[in-house]
Amino acid sequence: MVFTFARPDTRVPYPSQLSIAGRTVNVTVRENARAKRLTMRVQPGNRGISITVPIGASARSVNSFVERHRGWLETQIAKQPDRPQVRAGIKLPIRGRNHVIIHRPGRGLAEIREDNDVPQLVVRGEERFLPRRVADFLKNEAKRDIDALVAHHAGKVGRKVKSVRYRDTTSRWGSCTSDGALSFSWRIMMAPPSVINYLVAHECAHLREMNHGPKFWALCEELCPDTKRCKQWLKRNGNALQAIEFA
Repeated sequence: MVFTFARPDTRVPYPSQLSIAGRTVNVTVRENARAKRLTMRVQPGNRGISITVPIGASARSVNSFVERHRGWLETQIAKQPDRPQVRAGIKLPIRGRNHVIIHRPGRGLAEIREDNDVPQLVVRGEERFLPRRVADFLKNEAKRDIDALVAHHAGKVGRKVKSVRYRDTTSRWGSCTSDGALSFSWRIMMAPPSVINYLVAHECAHLREMNHGPKFWALCEELCPDTKRCKQWLKRNGNALQAIEFA
């Protein structure tokens, strides 16, 4: 099947979805003045496909680009994990350890408990708000743990942090701006503590080295000697964490 793409300034919009490998996936096409060629990536967690095109790229060239790479797309989409919905009864990793989500009526904050050595996350309130309350719990846990880790690693590199923000990002787990603003995906709280520490060390290393050169990685290893193993863990398991649906 051939899909027709059009530039945003025409009356025909870009397609919002494609059928790939038996799945319907969302598509985002963006024009970029700095782009020299067409590029495409599958967003983590099976959240869709992003296509970047140079300004003025024709609908025909974009359409042909997608068809030439359909085999690659099918392979990548097929490898993406399903998107499990957060709900009562499922197991959700918190700091790398699976917790059974338990719903309870009434007011109160979500809290971790142990029942016969089985970790639980007890969530109160109306059940329809349960996914949002679980997300809020992870955000609060991220702020508590990561704020402390940022203070530790930023002190090690001798740099000040302008701000720390927590978001649900799909393209990266963390970021650092040249003026010292750090940002983290609160989903990282589902990873083991060592991986959380690595991510914070990684971004704090950027406070001194705004690149991924040898000096940066040497500093990262100094802050987190377990860098290589944690980096590989996130590469292997990151998509599964991004795929969990909290909506």
